[in-house]
Amino acid sequence: MKKKIWYISKYCEIGNKDSIGSRGWMLMKNFAKKGHEILIITSDHQNELYSNNYYPKLKKIFKKDGVKIILLNTFKYSISKSISRIISWFDFEINLLSLNKKFLPKPDIIIVSSLSLLTILNGILLKKKFRCKLVFEIRDIWPLTLIEEGGFSQYNPFILILGLIERVGYKNSDLIVGTMPKLSEHVEKILGYPKQVKCIPMGIERSMLKDKKIKIPGYIKRRFKSDHFDVVFMGTIGITNALDTFFKAAKILENNLKIRFIIVGDGSLRKKYLSIYGHLANIIYFPKIKKKQVQSFLTNADVVYFSVFKSKVWNYGQSLNKVIDYMISAKPIIASYSGYPSMINESNCGYLIPAGDHYSLVHKIRKMREMTIIERKTMGARGLKWVLKNRLYDKLSRDYLSFLLKSGSK
Repeated sequence: MKKKIWYISKYCEIGNKDSIGSRGWMLMKNFAKKGHEILIITSDHQNELYSNNYYPKLKKIFKKDGVKIILLNTFKYSISKSISRIISWFDFEINLLSLNKKFLPKPDIIIVSSLSLLTILNGILLKKKFRCKLVFEIRDIWPLTLIEEGGFSQYNPFILILGLIERVGYKNSDLIVGTMPKLSEHVEKILGYPKQVKCIPMGIERSMLKDKKIKIPGYIKRRFKSDHFDVVFMGTIGITNALDTFFKAAKILENNLKIRFIIVGDGSLRKKYLSIYGHLANIIYFPKIKKKQVQSFLTNADVVYFSVFKSKVWNYGQSLNKVIDYMISAKPIIASYSGYPSMINESNCGYLIPAGDHYSLVHKIRKMREMTIIERKTMGARGLKWVLKNRLYDKLSRDYLSFLLKSGSK
């Protein structure tokens, strides 16, 4: 049966010439291909190419790839960890609440995707208004993330309010979807009883493989040499990526200039790390590059790296975009990660080491350097093979739809 499905999320990047778009966009586009009538309601925050100043306060409506899209004009901010971001959340909810919905198709299913967590309150109101099925989609576990990684007390009034909203959202949703494999355990812990939860993780489009052929600037190519062993981190140089481990390992190996630590990106901690480790000749810094250039850049790496803090958040697993990008690159991965294991261990495409343990990182780097090129290529290729089998958005959208349509009716 063909369904009318609304997907509501403040953060849903619509595909454009520079990016395939976010997970929500890829899933909804695939839903539309399968004949369902899809409406995305999101903000213009991540969709500058589609923003329209002729609608300074309310919205822009357009259609792309069979999907109807409403962009709500919201308060802008530049720093993610700021009060301005919270103001932007409330602005989105006010605009969503005041949106004239009479001209919109009556939904059979509404999917509310965090963040912002506040949107589930609008979702509950819409569920009652249209008497439809409500799905609560969790892409980041709040407020747990703020407590574990943001340094907030569990008794902070803001945290208590978010915790109440989370509980109300779980309770009033018909179905819950998470990007992490063990979300059901967290939901049961919050509610005190089990609820239907399905893992629909981050995924890929086969077209992303073509990005490896995109040219990158010559100055980048010239920095890579065949006689060096390059460990590459790509991403935001900020608190959440726990890069102390990366830099401490580089410090230990500073006298071995054949092993290089390459960091690609920008962020609030870049200046701090430069002030502490800027004198090390075995660390090379590159600025942030375009999403379309990521795979071309990674073709030059010998090993790719990511790290997280020790945190209860990771007890429920992960399906990070960064890991997806790394697996597509067919490069072996070293991950400083102490949470529930998935992806890397399932595909046997690298190593999981304890989060925060820079000595273990040094040991694995030395071990991987001693491997032959063929051995490293074989390891990395297992990651690409696994992700193509398990993470294509066409497959994920079919799994998602099966869960939506078979899990009772509303």
